[in-house]
Amino acid sequence: MTTTQSTETPVKAATPLTAPVGLRVQNAVIKYGFIFVTVALFLYFALSEGSFRESATLLDTLRYVSVAAILGLGVTLTMAVGGMDMSVGAVAGLGVSVAAQTMVVHNQVGAVAIVAVIIAGALAGLLNALLIVVLKIPDMLATLGTMFVIQGSKLILVDGQSITPGMTMSDGSTAPGKFTAGFLKIDRGTVFGIPVSVLIFGGLTVAAWVFLARTRWGRVLYAIGANPEASRLAGIRVGAYRALAYVISGVLASIGGLILASRIGQGDVSAGTSQLLEAVAVALVGTSVLGRGRPNVWGTALGAVLIGIITTGLTIKGLPYYTQDVVEGAVLILALVFSFTLSKRRTA
Repeated sequence: MTTTQSTETPVKAATPLTAPVGLRVQNAVIKYGFIFVTVALFLYFALSEGSFRESATLLDTLRYVSVAAILGLGVTLTMAVGGMDMSVGAVAGLGVSVAAQTMVVHNQVGAVAIVAVIIAGALAGLLNALLIVVLKIPDMLATLGTMFVIQGSKLILVDGQSITPGMTMSDGSTAPGKFTAGFLKIDRGTVFGIPVSVLIFGGLTVAAWVFLARTRWGRVLYAIGANPEASRLAGIRVGAYRALAYVISGVLASIGGLILASRIGQGDVSAGTSQLLEAVAVALVGTSVLGRGRPNVWGTALGAVLIGIITTGLTIKGLPYYTQDVVEGAVLILALVFSFTLSKRRTA
């Protein structure tokens, strides 16, 4: 019995060096395109507007985006488990109202207000976890419901009016307290010339990156987001980890609320309303960074910086405020093209 050997030459997969030029360019665009866009916009504004290059302007830009960035970190964590926290803006606004209520109405010190705000954020996260994990309501619908409940509850908490020092309360008396000087330093203070809120943003970004990328818990969150059923069969307590993501998101949103309360110095009932869209935008933009196509902390931070560059640059150039929304929306669409359209073509 004779045997014959196939003379066909096995086809080798294209390596980065042997891949067609077009494919290599496409891969480079997917991986580095958004970083290039960020750097290009920064250089454009820096070269065309002298005031943009000033260190005070750059620090103010980071200070401005710190709230949206911190809320975006919470959204990133929930996206990692395959969800989306739509209540972060409302939780931040709740934090503003709780801080004002604690210091202005109840005449407590800033430390008590900080603890009260963080507890409120954790409770909001637990409510989301209850709706999603226990009652099996889809993430986005559950957090939208929580958003409306919180927005209404904070209005009830303050009788539908903003809380300001010296205000006349419903019983005719004057509010006895005020925002303490120490509390106001959360956003208005500096350390070695760097705003405290920027340092908080940086510290939380590093902590979130370590948690998601360098710990077992973070890897489990990504595994659940990729395939919850396989994770469950592997013995992972999927519900517990999803609940953890939403509680952390609530706490991060409350920290953003602390910064916002310190920034405006009163319990504005409309605070936090505009933060949701920016937080979701920076988290979605972050998925395109380095072509990862998945939520990641450094991508979210870069997305926040990019939004800040656009907003500050357009403001310095004197463009109407409503043009910023158009540009930010275009940038978000571009990021989604990088994350989904081009990446799918690469893997097709």
